[in-house]
Amino acid sequence: MRNAAIRTGVKSAIKSAREAIATRDPKKAEEALRLAVRTISKAASKGVLHPRNAARRVARLAKSLVAPT
Repeated sequence: MRNAAIRTGVKSAIKSAREAIATRDPKKAEEALRLAVRTISKAASKGVLHPRNAARRVARLAKSLVAPT
């Protein structure tokens, strides 16, 4: 139950970060990314996500923030 709740929080944080990045508002996107990274890192430290899985998710979000589109 605890792991399911944490995974849901991670998915929500990633979704909100992607939406903020799509708006092209740099300040809002950076704040959402910071929150998502924090949530993902907490999940990895609690053993809900594998550390490499967490790193991959963070890297993909960061990459999408600086993508030139």
